[in-house]
Amino acid sequence: MSLVLLLLPALLMQPAMAEAQPEQPAAESQVDEQEADVPDVETGKLPGRRRPGYQPTLPDPVTQRNPGAVHAPPPEAFPTDQFPVPDRWRIMTGLCPKPNADQSILDLFKAMREVCHGSRDPYHQNTIKGDRPLAKGKRPGFLKGDDWFFNLGLTSDTVIEPRTFPIPVGVQTTARPGSLDTFGKSGSLVLSQTFIASASLFKGSTAFKPPEIEYKLALAFNVNHVRVPERRVLFVDPSKGTHRTDAFLGVQEAFVDRHLRNTSDRYDFDSLRIGIQPFQSDFRGFLFNDQQLGVRLFGTRDNNRVQYNLAVFWRLEKDTNSGLNNITQSPRKDFVFVANLYRQDFLVSGLTSQISLVYNRNREGGQIKVDANGFPVRPALLGDLRGRSYDVVYLGYNADGHVGRINLTASTYAALGKDRNSFFTSRPASIRAFFGAAELSYDKDWMRFRLSGLYASGDGNPGDDKETGFDAIFENPIFAGADTSYWIRQSIPFAGGGRAVSLNGRNGILNDLRSSKEQGQSNFNNPGTMLAGLGGDFDLTPQWRVSTNANHLWFANTATLQALRNEGSIPKAIGWDLSASAIWRPKATQNLVLRLSAAALLPGAGFRDLFDNQNGHRNYYSVLANAIVTF
Repeated sequence: MSLVLLLLPALLMQPAMAEAQPEQPAAESQVDEQEADVPDVETGKLPGRRRPGYQPTLPDPVTQRNPGAVHAPPPEAFPTDQFPVPDRWRIMTGLCPKPNADQSILDLFKAMREVCHGSRDPYHQNTIKGDRPLAKGKRPGFLKGDDWFFNLGLTSDTVIEPRTFPIPVGVQTTARPGSLDTFGKSGSLVLSQTFIASASLFKGSTAFKPPEIEYKLALAFNVNHVRVPERRVLFVDPSKGTHRTDAFLGVQEAFVDRHLRNTSDRYDFDSLRIGIQPFQSDFRGFLFNDQQLGVRLFGTRDNNRVQYNLAVFWRLEKDTNSGLNNITQSPRKDFVFVANLYRQDFLVSGLTSQISLVYNRNREGGQIKVDANGFPVRPALLGDLRGRSYDVVYLGYNADGHVGRINLTASTYAALGKDRNSFFTSRPASIRAFFGAAELSYDKDWMRFRLSGLYASGDGNPGDDKETGFDAIFENPIFAGADTSYWIRQSIPFAGGGRAVSLNGRNGILNDLRSSKEQGQSNFNNPGTMLAGLGGDFDLTPQWRVSTNANHLWFANTATLQALRNEGSIPKAIGWDLSASAIWRPKATQNLVLRLSAAALLPGAGFRDLFDNQNGHRNYYSVLANAIVTF
């Protein structure tokens, strides 16, 4: 019985297995038919599926052979919740709340108090300072297109200047009868206040390229008061006294600047500027630095490493006492043609070189010009007193930059031409004069030490038909202390050989014997100038700078002075010019600048020979207090 029970399961399973055995070939055939209908995965027709264990042939690996290359930023570097703006000024306006926002919104923007400011704040984003374009609905209809900007500038320039200089006197000119001498009292006081308003309207986003077009107007209003101790210093009429108050409104800029074209994808360009415009022919203003009526083509090449100027200027008359442009009078018959070319990193890396060709054509020989105070200025009252015309070509090379650790500024000129009437001989004379100046400086942390040298040739023989005294067209030099220096700041009257003639010009360094730097003519019969100086600039803080200068000056040749003064010999030494200045910028910007300087002239043998005064050969001084406030 037990054996039957053990064999029963095997007997029951045997028929089932026997029935399945004949159907096996049919099952295998069905599977083959299904696989025949399915595409092979190796053909790639089933995206995303791969036979287990299948390894396709892979391409060769890509290797980057660009050492130092910057890799592409990862996707998370481009957030999707931010969008670019089409211009830079929308960033600031988008951060500031509207004026009518409720208090809760204003509280959210307390952190933006350094960005959101009113239109009267010149230190931050401001529409009237050209930081944002004019809104379409708030600009004149003739301004077509977008991106029109307006820039308003307001400047106050205040000068308080006590000074002393030799003042010639005579029978009619002394203010104290009984104290007659060749030279009288020397103290005087100048008070001057100038307000400058400028407005510029221009089109174009100027962050990286020049504006497409610009219109600019700048007016200057000056009020000045002068007190001197002697008569016939301020007026030719001695009855008018020893003090003068005067005012004048001058047009200093009025031009249109048109962008002609871009010449490279780095915005090298050509532009044309027409009207009264500022121009400086060299780096330091030795030859021609003025604001005159002209036409100027200028531009850049080679990623701004090359710059050029082609210009012609028709000189305007100047107001006598303020020095501002006087457009109510006809322009002078005096033209200046300029062609110069700048190249950066030329001769050595870090040095910008300039070659310059300047032609001064003067045709004022038939004119007589008297200034507002009654003094003749053209022709100068020297020699035969006849009118003069001249043609002078200045060939120059100028450099500015650094050679290693040494900062360098250098300027050289040769003046070649013809004077149609020499006031010594009354004959035509050739002009052959030369000029050279250089300043080396070295920076050590917050200190800069300067070494300056200048030579302007003098006329060695006034009686021949050659004039070798160098003179500029209109100089305003930034050199050897600039207007901190006594000799550059003050004008010394030349007495005993020229009436209403100065030995040097105000804000000028050359001893050129002109009647006036502003209204007079260039004079190449002069004693020339030599200077050697030391100076230092010390930036004590971002707000405070102290500067010192010590210059020694000489005449290059005193033959002209001897002929005019009818003296046998005059020493060359002018003397020592010592000066110091302090500049304070309370906000560390140029919007508020306060300056106080003092200078003294310690006369040398040549100066003492030419000038004397009641108190003997004492020293002369100049104090300059200047406050400039700019909006």
